[in-house]
Amino acid sequence: MGTESYTGRINRKLSKKLRIVEVAAGREKADLVLKNASYVNVFSNEICHGDIAVAEGLIVGMGSYSGETEADMSGKIVLPGFIDAHIHLESAMVSPSQFVKAVLPHGTTTVIVDPHEIANVMGADGIEYMLQATEGLPVDVRFMLPSCVPATPMDESGASLDYRTIDSFYDHPRVQGLAEMMNYPGVIGADSQVIEKIVAAQAHHKKIDGHAPGLEGNDLNAYIAAGVYSDHECSDPADAIAKLERGQFIMIREGTAARNLQALLPLLTEKYADRCMFCCDDKHPSDLLEKGHIDYIVREAIRQGVDPIVAVKVACHHAARYFLLNNRGAVAPGYLADFVVIDNFQDFTILQVYKKGVEMYNGGAVRDFPAPEIDPYLTRKAHDTFHLAHLRGEDFAERRPRGIIGMVPGEIVTRDCGYSDHIDVEWDILKIAVVERHKNTHHTGIGYLQGYGLKRGAVATSVSHDSHNIIVVGTNEEDMAAAANRVAENKGGIVVLEDGQVLGEVALPIAGLMSDGPLEDVNEALENAKAAAFALGVSREVDPFMTLSFMSLPVIPTLRLTTRGVIDVLTQQYV
Repeated sequence: MGTESYTGRINRKLSKKLRIVEVAAGREKADLVLKNASYVNVFSNEICHGDIAVAEGLIVGMGSYSGETEADMSGKIVLPGFIDAHIHLESAMVSPSQFVKAVLPHGTTTVIVDPHEIANVMGADGIEYMLQATEGLPVDVRFMLPSCVPATPMDESGASLDYRTIDSFYDHPRVQGLAEMMNYPGVIGADSQVIEKIVAAQAHHKKIDGHAPGLEGNDLNAYIAAGVYSDHECSDPADAIAKLERGQFIMIREGTAARNLQALLPLLTEKYADRCMFCCDDKHPSDLLEKGHIDYIVREAIRQGVDPIVAVKVACHHAARYFLLNNRGAVAPGYLADFVVIDNFQDFTILQVYKKGVEMYNGGAVRDFPAPEIDPYLTRKAHDTFHLAHLRGEDFAERRPRGIIGMVPGEIVTRDCGYSDHIDVEWDILKIAVVERHKNTHHTGIGYLQGYGLKRGAVATSVSHDSHNIIVVGTNEEDMAAAANRVAENKGGIVVLEDGQVLGEVALPIAGLMSDGPLEDVNEALENAKAAAFALGVSREVDPFMTLSFMSLPVIPTLRLTTRGVIDVLTQQYV
């Protein structure tokens, strides 16, 4: 294909197009026909009926057709393939191939990913690694380029990406735009280095996604006027409607750490729904295996009284329109033959999934597909991302007062709970630290955490948004050091430890974020580690690891911890 001449490409495409027309006109047999189908028409907002003909991976017509392969859809409903409008694949803790195997049975055929987790570790090489690791997979993986690496200048990541570093990636055919602009203070404050990333994306005619929890008034006006088109951080209808009224699209998020569907159900009405999409943002293995993906959100929305056709359109058509993926999100001629076949809207059981007219799932196993080849240099680099000295308890022993970060159950926002100068397990005041692990700077930020519930031992993880240093919380400094050291020995992951003994762990050697193993194995190790964390007293109102991982993200209010100390996100000052 790489050596094919321009004339050869034109002739090949012409041949395909001529056949598509012949099949659509009924003069040739289709490759596949879904016979007697009832399908959601996203344009007329109704259930339509007829045969659905497929040729060359495209839907070519609805009506009466015959095909080389025919599948009877009587008693079933055919939907367009689902689209996740915003997700970090790294949050699934497995390679992209394993992620695809997990979401295909749930009807997902396209995902819009932001690889800023691995980019914070590996820089531009991390973006290239993910592009190669997703090439040719049976779920279309489209990219938004990381906008904030690091998340803010006060963070300390493994790389720093300015607009020049990422600019060449806009030419990649699977790059849709600039990912969530988390540094909203930089946008509002007219920071030229932040604004130039937006200007560069617009110069390439690309979308710019947003991330602005609670932003309002003139600050919100400034943020949107700069060119930010969407937001996925809304947790109440008033915030979402204020943004929607100013022209933003709202991504309704229902993930592992943040679940906003219930609060934002009022948007899923005729008045607002056409400006809404579904996304997961972050999704842990257990959620993918036990609940599902976008199908779970649709099922829950319908159960809560949302019109099924509205829910389906929000799950596919609106995201396709927003990202200008003009051949996705509908059952209509010229659209990709990406189908989800369900039993009914009440149970919403997925029976079959087709990708470009090929059945990839039929209620049993996912059809086999090869994993993409990745440059050996990138593979080696991804497995060598820990550069720090061996830690000792005294590295965490500073006694002067530090800010207390208060967790909020079910949310990733935090409260300012004052100061402490010591651990007090009785009052659930634990020590928390973030250890720089990319460049051996010996930087360690120390603070206190309330609401986590740990009674004994320590928990450490290298999944700590977004710079992915080692974050560790404990009831004593010796266990904190031992847990952090074990994470480094494993080249990344999660460790639960007491009195120096590992009680549970998950090895994540790909950039300290992902495993090379199957999702089921990772999930088993993760659930065992969760059980160990709960046994040590971690509150069951929080996810022991996912929620902890957000305590170092200095763009979500109120207090966070970086390698340099506790920061007030609203004032961007250390406390």
